[in-house]
Amino acid sequence: MAQTIYGTYFYQMTIVLDQLVHQINAYSAPYADSDRKLFEHLTSRIKSDESMRAKIVRKGLEVTSYNALVGVKDGIGIRIVCSFVEDVYTNIDYIRQLKNVRIIREKDYIKHPKSNGYRSYHMIVEVETPFSDITGAVPGHYYAEIQLRTIAMDTWAALEHQLKYKKTITNTHLIEKELKRCADELASCDISLQTIRHLINEEKPL
Repeated sequence: MAQTIYGTYFYQMTIVLDQLVHQINAYSAPYADSDRKLFEHLTSRIKSDESMRAKIVRKGLEVTSYNALVGVKDGIGIRIVCSFVEDVYTNIDYIRQLKNVRIIREKDYIKHPKSNGYRSYHMIVEVETPFSDITGAVPGHYYAEIQLRTIAMDTWAALEHQLKYKKTITNTHLIEKELKRCADELASCDISLQTIRHLINEEKPL
């Protein structure tokens, strides 16, 4: 296989990704078989060579392995999809406690959605590892982005992604308007579902 923009550090990135996924699954395991499970599913990836090169260019950086690993910090990506908004923040609390993981940047697009209606919680984390990084440091440090959202937010984001990258759409303005309306309605539904969940859990047996 041809060498990617990540150079010889691609293998280390896969180890970091596996480690993060393992840590997240470990803290959530005690809840997995209960009504209080912390998330519905988790997906992970290392950004493709093509996508990373394109992002480096968009950011106005030189296309180098260093910028793929340090200048752009989402080469490693994890998405956690939850049933309820409060579960997003519960997961965030657990992520803050992960060993050898330091949060360096956060953006709460749930409490402060983007103008187009996009909602999600983004975290950039720095993971300390026992092997070297591209700067030659040992222990080395690698970066990852963790996105957290509800099922409704994830469904909306998938449609918005299609709109952004599909070139043959002619009625873009109408679709953007409908997406914004749906985003607001879905946010309201997320709150209502969470309220119903609380009411159910407050019920006392006769």
